[in-house]
Amino acid sequence: MNERIKILRKTLKLTQEEFANAIGAQRATIANYEKGRRVPINTAISLICTKFNVNEDWLRTGEGEMFITRDRSEIITDFMTELLKDQEFKYKQEIIELLACTTMEEWAVMFEFSTKVAALPSIQKALAERKKRLEKENATEE
Repeated sequence: MNERIKILRKTLKLTQEEFANAIGAQRATIANYEKGRRVPINTAISLICTKFNVNEDWLRTGEGEMFITRDRSEIITDFMTELLKDQEFKYKQEIIELLACTTMEEWAVMFEFSTKVAALPSIQKALAERKKRLEKENATEE
């Protein structure tokens, strides 16, 4: 399972620190899983599978596909369920509340704006730098 955890993390383009933070663990714990020094307990396995939409059979045995395929409504439902539980970041709930009151014309404007923002050179540069940093960190973790 240790190698599959590493494969999963790299597929997600996450550092050990980012992966650990996502599941509420320490970076050293993830490093120990990946090196085979520790085996994740069932709770950790379940959390990894839930958080990253991973097929538990694949994670445990290597059988099947890495990810569970979900349709758009399942993804949105899961996001909203987590959002309603998340009391730490109220701003997320406020944004969703604003979106719920948005007209179709406003949605079109937001879509056009977000497309333009994603294409900005500064955003593209930041994404490229993050990718480069992740590749460097992943190379040193091997």
